[in-house]
Amino acid sequence: MESNREKCSSILDGKTVLVTGGTGSFGQAFVKTLLTEHKPKKLIIYSRDEFKQYQMQSAFDSPILRFFIGDVRDETRLHRAFNGVDFVVHAAAMKQVPASEYNPFEAVRTNVVGARNVINAALDAKVKKVIALSTDKACNPVNLYGATKLCSDKLFIAANTYSGSGGTAFSVARYGNVLGSRGSVVPLFKKLAAAGEPIPITDERMTRFWITLPEAVRFVIDSFEMMSGGELYIPVIPSMRVMDMAKALAPASEIVFTGIRAGERLHEIMISGDDSRNLYRYRDRYIKLPDFPFWQIELPEGAERVSEGFEYASNTNEHWLTAETLLEKLRQSD
Repeated sequence: MESNREKCSSILDGKTVLVTGGTGSFGQAFVKTLLTEHKPKKLIIYSRDEFKQYQMQSAFDSPILRFFIGDVRDETRLHRAFNGVDFVVHAAAMKQVPASEYNPFEAVRTNVVGARNVINAALDAKVKKVIALSTDKACNPVNLYGATKLCSDKLFIAANTYSGSGGTAFSVARYGNVLGSRGSVVPLFKKLAAAGEPIPITDERMTRFWITLPEAVRFVIDSFEMMSGGELYIPVIPSMRVMDMAKALAPASEIVFTGIRAGERLHEIMISGDDSRNLYRYRDRYIKLPDFPFWQIELPEGAERVSEGFEYASNTNEHWLTAETLLEKLRQSD
């Protein structure tokens, strides 16, 4: 599929790019952006659902797309898929909080052992750069999903000690809730409103960080451009009260308060006060450097260290979405 927009030069041009969990919301948006705005040599979708791959192949119908059936738990299959790959986005994960609590060993096998497998395969295949997608729940985790993603984050950062100078570079991109993605409250609120059903909200005080899929994709691509390996990137994005979101999306619907669920926070945190010791602000992002600097990292010119004790939380955020800006963002990301 081609776009009328002029394709821009990027680090991914002429390269082979692989996305684990590539049939998910991020993978679909990432592939769409690369096909319409960039010039990759080959795009590989690595996932375990053949029907979703069939749907994606039919939707994009591009000669540079390749589809690999595989699971990140299978290191042998990853080695085969990573052969000749230049850049990897690791988006595959077990993400549902209740499912992870009920199936803890499975969450560990996918999110932790899977991370190790991706790292080993990337090192052996001499992949140039790898970015692993993280979550706000990995910051001071209160549930198993967040704990496994924190462990994954640390594995990817520490993987730079294995690659050596000039080897594979690993970094992590952490962001909050994605507007309109699968599992987001946006399609749920719209569906309930259309059916005339009440909107469930756990607590009227609840706030969340929000980013659109196109913004998340651009953030990851920009991270590939600037990373040297070992950085944890956190975007500067707005917060919104879940109550305000419900009123914007379903103004005529009744709201029912259900109480905070197990493993859920009232507000989200993407950077804790302890993380601020090695934290820098650069344009549209924060850059967290590793606590154990076993290798050299080059910060972009103009990056400024934040004050010690700084915390980036959804309820104390400086940037907020209004009902109007929310609806406009949703229109732009459709």
